[in-house]
Amino acid sequence: MLGTMMDRPLLVSSLLQHAERVHGDRVNLSCEAGEVRRAFTYRELGSDARRLAAALSELGVQHGTRVGSLAWNSDRHLAAYFGVPGIGAVLHTINQRMPAEHIAYAVNQAEDRVLLVDADLLPVARQIVPATPSVQHVVVLGDGEADIPGVRSWSFDDLIAEAAELATFPELDERTAASICFTSGTTGLPKGVVYTHRSTVLHALAISLSGGVAISPERSYLVACQMSHVNSWGVPHAATMQGARLVLPGPHPSPLDYLKIITRHRPDMLIGAPAVMGLIRHEYLARRGEFDLSSIRTVWMGGQTPPPALVEWWAGHGANTVNGWGMTETHPMATFSQGHTDQGRPLPLVELRVVDEEGVELPWDGRSAGELEARSPWVTGSYLGQTGPSESFHDGWLRTGDVAVIEPDGTLRIKDRFKDLVKSGGEWISSVELENHLMEHPAITEAAVVAVPHEKWQERPVAWLVTATDVTDDELRDFVRSKFPSYWVPDAFVRVDAIPKTSVGKVDKATIRKQQTTSSLAPSAG
Repeated sequence: MLGTMMDRPLLVSSLLQHAERVHGDRVNLSCEAGEVRRAFTYRELGSDARRLAAALSELGVQHGTRVGSLAWNSDRHLAAYFGVPGIGAVLHTINQRMPAEHIAYAVNQAEDRVLLVDADLLPVARQIVPATPSVQHVVVLGDGEADIPGVRSWSFDDLIAEAAELATFPELDERTAASICFTSGTTGLPKGVVYTHRSTVLHALAISLSGGVAISPERSYLVACQMSHVNSWGVPHAATMQGARLVLPGPHPSPLDYLKIITRHRPDMLIGAPAVMGLIRHEYLARRGEFDLSSIRTVWMGGQTPPPALVEWWAGHGANTVNGWGMTETHPMATFSQGHTDQGRPLPLVELRVVDEEGVELPWDGRSAGELEARSPWVTGSYLGQTGPSESFHDGWLRTGDVAVIEPDGTLRIKDRFKDLVKSGGEWISSVELENHLMEHPAITEAAVVAVPHEKWQERPVAWLVTATDVTDDELRDFVRSKFPSYWVPDAFVRVDAIPKTSVGKVDKATIRKQQTTSSLAPSAG
């Protein structure tokens, strides 16, 4: 027996339509260099998205056409979030922090026909377009000329000003592709994940629930996570659906820009990677109290476990830190925690399990560690262009590459990445646990632990450190021994000015391992 409910498709355009009708007067901010460039309502966002959809249709964009966006967090980019998939085309958000060769590879894999490019990223576009034959049009999101041979160029503002506003978005199959995001490609070429309308809407609903992120119309969100990667953690879609206030920092935001925005426009939730939060802290301290952080009630850090010292600093300014776990393949949110010491519990409709080396599921007892696997309506089942089986999937589950345990109540605790574990003399050492402990030392602001080859022990840990004050190696060895067995003590403590980061702000351990292996860096004298 079938039910009697209407079978209405879950579409990205429905989120915008709801915002236009129910939250139409809610004012959002799009900034530039720390100042408001434009205040816009959800009704005005709807008009922009509809005009963009009509203009792109005039350029030949249709159902299934891929449109790349090489852009920062702005109202223009937000209009593309809805206008492009609204007509059945596919928005390929391009992580501008990737190397140019990876960007060109991703554009070719996606077969983008149109590129939406922020003016300050035009040099990147000029570099890659000659190697991306599918690109026919470049739309500049701001002032500037594309000036790229072989393609037609347009100004975003002129393009939508001359377009008639699309009256209604077409009804689509909810399984239609809505957007494409590529992994950061830290260990090889990036891989494309294709999000559907259905997965995007379900993800937006899930992160709006109480017990999760709880995106709320009463709150104001400063979005420091990139709209160019994993849909800015789903916040633009969920905030639009809920009528929450979005504060978008604009092109190439600096830590000073964020401080200006927080002080003048008083957002109460700040969202971004720990690296960004650390830079904001550094700039704030350098400015000696010139700015006011008191409006921030919540700091949502993602991408990696927040360093304890950073969490404590924000707490000292009245902000609670929340955390979660996810990846490009999971849209990205899969778990959420109201604290910062674990990765939280699965969002509704997300299934998690840990398995041993034979693929046998392990109990949720908080002790049995294995590879974390996930499945959900918003977890990918394959990669763009994938033909045949992939080692990334197992029995209908996504293999995450994370080593984890799950508590009886479903709380997830990531122990490490399999590739980042250190195997010394047959014993496993967790780089993550070592890093977290080292960052509890008052002299250390950042830490990264990697394995280096060792003739006797197979591998040994080496710690790269950014320090705020002087500390000797002997003091650090004693500090590590206070919690871990002696064989966990790193063979070397290497002081550096900055820890290498990936294009999404995570610690780049592949680069650290390469530099540690090939350079003449010697252990500190202590």
